[in-house]
Amino acid sequence: MRWARIDLNGAPSYAVVEGETVIPVRGSPFDSWERTSQRLELNDVKLLVPVVPPTFYAAGMNYAEHVKEVAEKVGMTPKLPTQADIGYRANNALIAQGETIVIPADATEQVQYEGELVVVIGRRCKHLTRENALSAVFGYTIGNDVSERTWQKSDRTMWRSKNTDTFKPMGPWIETDLKLDDLITTIRLNGEKVFAFPTNHMIFGVVDYLVKMTTCLTLYPGDVVWMGTEGATLNMKHGDRIEVEISGIGTLSNPVVREGM
Repeated sequence: MRWARIDLNGAPSYAVVEGETVIPVRGSPFDSWERTSQRLELNDVKLLVPVVPPTFYAAGMNYAEHVKEVAEKVGMTPKLPTQADIGYRANNALIAQGETIVIPADATEQVQYEGELVVVIGRRCKHLTRENALSAVFGYTIGNDVSERTWQKSDRTMWRSKNTDTFKPMGPWIETDLKLDDLITTIRLNGEKVFAFPTNHMIFGVVDYLVKMTTCLTLYPGDVVWMGTEGATLNMKHGDRIEVEISGIGTLSNPVVREGM
């Protein structure tokens, strides 16, 4: 099933997406809901961020080639993570499908994309096991973890390198019926494919993270966990468009502008 969050007469509403038809619902997929009689054309609908998470988690360095690429850029020996450590991001940075990534005027040229699978939690849970961890997953969407690399090196908390307004596009919707091993992530810059990788080829997978996280944290419906990216990333500049496609989910597409241009 495919769930979107849309602008319906100036207010957010969840909706079911069936092909090119969007059906608004009363209620929430994380609670109780029912379909309305409305039928809208997908092209006529304004998509919003598919969920506003109570807590926004990020796995960080979770693909081997990406770890190696980043280490080479900073002149260090690659060190793969030895456990599924989690970090946090900020909701202020979230934008939806089609909305604009705005590079601050004082940012350097080192602003780069990171195409990521996003796990959406469906129920309150703690102390998950490897056997039941995926039962806590409502579905999956797509994220673009925009990063200002110069700031990333200098800011102790990555408060602006990762969390600047508009630096976290997410969408276009949540897909609930997927097999992780079947997924391929493809990244395009201005329509040209720049990288593709098996989405589930992670150092630590979704189950690893959910089990580890819930030893200490309670996860809630609507929480999201961004699972990291693979390979090298390129700079984005004013006028570019970045697309992250994950097979079985769809494509997250966002234009890029630099503030003041």
